[in-house]
Amino acid sequence: VVLPGDLLLLPAHYDEDAEGERLRLSAGAVPQGRLLCGPGLRRSGAGLLVTKCGLLRHRPGGGGAYWVDSQQKRYVPVKGDHVIGIVTAKAGDVFRLDVGGSEPASLSYLAFEGATKRNRPNVQVGDLIYGQFVVANKDMEPEMVCIDSSGKSSGMGIIGQDGFLFKVSLGLIRKLLAPKCEIIQELSQLYPFELVLGMNGRIWVKAKTVQQTLIIVNILEACEYMTAEQRKQALAKLLMYKDQEQIDRNDRKIQKCSVEIQFDNNTLTLQ
Repeated sequence: VVLPGDLLLLPAHYDEDAEGERLRLSAGAVPQGRLLCGPGLRRSGAGLLVTKCGLLRHRPGGGGAYWVDSQQKRYVPVKGDHVIGIVTAKAGDVFRLDVGGSEPASLSYLAFEGATKRNRPNVQVGDLIYGQFVVANKDMEPEMVCIDSSGKSSGMGIIGQDGFLFKVSLGLIRKLLAPKCEIIQELSQLYPFELVLGMNGRIWVKAKTVQQTLIIVNILEACEYMTAEQRKQALAKLLMYKDQEQIDRNDRKIQKCSVEIQFDNNTLTLQ
């Protein structure tokens, strides 16, 4: 756990096996190799200055990447983040999107795959847009696009009208997007569904029925406060309920079919 104002310095000799000595709160030498500084940290001379309270995280490789995993209420736009925005207005050739930050983001109508001056995307006020930031700093208005560097959409663009949009904490979003997270894979065993995760704390879910969609939403919201064992127990109970429901549904179909056949043959009357 680190606090704002802490100065983190690398030891004189970087040792991959020394798990607890990669960063220390004492004087040291200049870091060896290329060091990547993530959210919650800022370079200060030969070390890193902590700007947020939270847990210090590390990713190996090269000089390593360090960041602070913290809980915050408001999302701060970061260049390269994929977010879900809500169209709030059309201003000429630019759409205004609510991304949950301190100010709305702008999105050009040409920032869609295949969009031209004649072939404009059909974007209406209230639509959900999944895109990424290309401009995000404290001195300029955030700017979004729905294409990658090669001009392809890569899954970005207008999200369908159906589905359910809800908001969760930023910590849960980072947890769901972690490479080793198994929550999404476990949920796919329950029901088939579509899922869009935004780094701004918004999640869009669409399943076959409204009931299935709400079940997935409730599980995702509860995952933030459940351990892995509790989550597996809850999913096991839901799978048992799903199997029993399927058996009951098949029994009702068989009974209904049998009554209809008897009625068509005029052998029995309907009860």
